[in-house]
Amino acid sequence: MNLGNLRESYTQASLNKKQVNIDPLDQFSEWFKDARNAKLKEPNAMNLSTVDAEGQPSVRTVLLKSIADDGFVFYTNYKSRKSVNISLNSKVALHFLWLPLERQVSIQGTAEKISQEDSLSYFLSRPRGSQLGAWVSDQSREISSKELLVEKMNALLDKFGDGEIPIPEFWGGFKVKPNKIEFWQGGEDRLHDRIEYFQGLEGNWKIRRLCP
Repeated sequence: MNLGNLRESYTQASLNKKQVNIDPLDQFSEWFKDARNAKLKEPNAMNLSTVDAEGQPSVRTVLLKSIADDGFVFYTNYKSRKSVNISLNSKVALHFLWLPLERQVSIQGTAEKISQEDSLSYFLSRPRGSQLGAWVSDQSREISSKELLVEKMNALLDKFGDGEIPIPEFWGGFKVKPNKIEFWQGGEDRLHDRIEYFQGLEGNWKIRRLCP
C-alpha cells in the first residue's frame, strides 16, 4: 500500500511567540477552550506514553480530567500496565491531536499520584456505571471472555444494590507535571509553526520557536 500521496494542506492559522501566553498551562487552556468550542469529539482524549522495565515504550489513549496549576490529571487502575510503568519510571509523555483545528500539543513531564481525597472527590462525581466499572476490570490482565466481566458486574450490582459504591483502593489519579510543552499549528507548504516552552535552570518557563 503506497500512501505517499496521502496528505493535507494546512492553512487555517499561524502561531508566533508574540501571540502565546507566558504560562504554557494558560496557553493550553486557551487552545483547549477552542477545541471545545469547535465541538470536537472528546477534545480531552490524549495519548499517554510510558516505558517499562525493559525500556519498551507503550502508548494508549486516556482522558484528561482536570488541569491543575502545575499539571494534567487523569485517572486509572493503579495495577494497570501504565501505572506499573509509572512506578518504575515516572517520566511520561502526553499528546493531544486536534486535526480539525490543525493543532497538536506535545507534553513531557513526570507523573505522580494525586491525593486520596482528590481521587475520591472525582470518583463520587462519576456515573454509577463508571464507578462499578472501576471495580469490575483487572485492567491489563488477560481474561478469557467478556461474559466474565458481565457476570462480575451483575454480582457487584447485587452486592451494592442502591447503596453508595466505595472507591477501590487500587484506583485513583495521576498528575503529569510538565517540564516541556510544544504547541504545533499546521502551516502551508509544511512550514508548520512550533512553539516550545521549556523550564530553565531556575524552574521558570522559557519559550522558543522550533523548525518544522
